[in-house]
Amino acid sequence: MERSQRFVLDIHVNGEVRSVTIRVADTLLHILREQLGLTGAKPGCENGDCGACTVLVDGWPIKSCIMLAVEATGHEIITIEGLKDTPMQKAFLEKWAFQCGYCTPGFIMNCYALVRIHPDADDQVIQEWLGSNICRCTGYEEIQEAVKSVLAAQHPSNTRTS
Repeated sequence: MERSQRFVLDIHVNGEVRSVTIRVADTLLHILREQLGLTGAKPGCENGDCGACTVLVDGWPIKSCIMLAVEATGHEIITIEGLKDTPMQKAFLEKWAFQCGYCTPGFIMNCYALVRIHPDADDQVIQEWLGSNICRCTGYEEIQEAVKSVLAAQHPSNTRTS
């Protein structure tokens, strides 16, 4: 198959099956933004370093700029548009865990997965997970507070919030 050849692919995004026409070299980020109009995942570094493009693939945070769209076949993709009024989104608002907002969708997706995969996450786990995303405005402290507030709400005996 030539790199410029296009073909139709069905992918599962935010609970719906969507047909897209792709080239084998198209990234998931490109397809989400350009064909499906889901612009919440942001292009940043486009080499997997910054995390602005983070989406969930089968519940795990994945940088969509380094995942080929063809690799999405058979997997459930959730973008920031697929999250509706979640505790993590509320916590980001309550803790002012954003500044310019460009990285915020990627951070929310990563943090949403973090509290689901590690409901008992300690500070070290939180630090490790947040290390996969970059905020140029340096809003890390507020982002950590948001994560800790969601974890505390899941486990009321936990006193992680400050």
